[in-house]
Amino acid sequence: MSRHDRKFMRRAIALSLKNAAGTDGGPFGAVVVKGGRVVGTGSNNVTASRDPTAHAEIVAIRAACRKLKTHDLGGAVIYTSCEPCPMCLVAILWARIDRMVYGNTRADAAAVDFDDAWFYKQVSLPVHRRALPAKRLLGLEAQCAFRVWSRNPRRVPY
Repeated sequence: MSRHDRKFMRRAIALSLKNAAGTDGGPFGAVVVKGGRVVGTGSNNVTASRDPTAHAEIVAIRAACRKLKTHDLGGAVIYTSCEPCPMCLVAILWARIDRMVYGNTRADAAAVDFDDAWFYKQVSLPVHRRALPAKRLLGLEAQCAFRVWSRNPRRVPY
């Protein structure tokens, strides 16, 4: 842990406390730090924005990417008031964030009706065993976009 971890974690907790007292969303806050400075913050605003993806971590990642004008947050640390749900965890991984520091655990969240165990289980199941019915259709046609992408000399890998 860095010497600044407590300071940035307290900032994420402050965002979660502010949100807990309001109606914008759940009691969650997140801060993205790169090079020792805050580059993005976020509070859960699922209900205010009517966006189920507007979790604190996602909001903070989006803000950091806008500020830094990049999709790659390599070298950054995310401080989050709670261990992330599967969506947020995967977003953190996709953003290439180097390290995560969190406050509350998944069990703590479940105790106040934010239980994401079902989502974690669904992600680990084979597609045909998930609760969401899914059927593959026009796979060969869909693969055309992958062929075009793989030959595009201007593509930006991520």
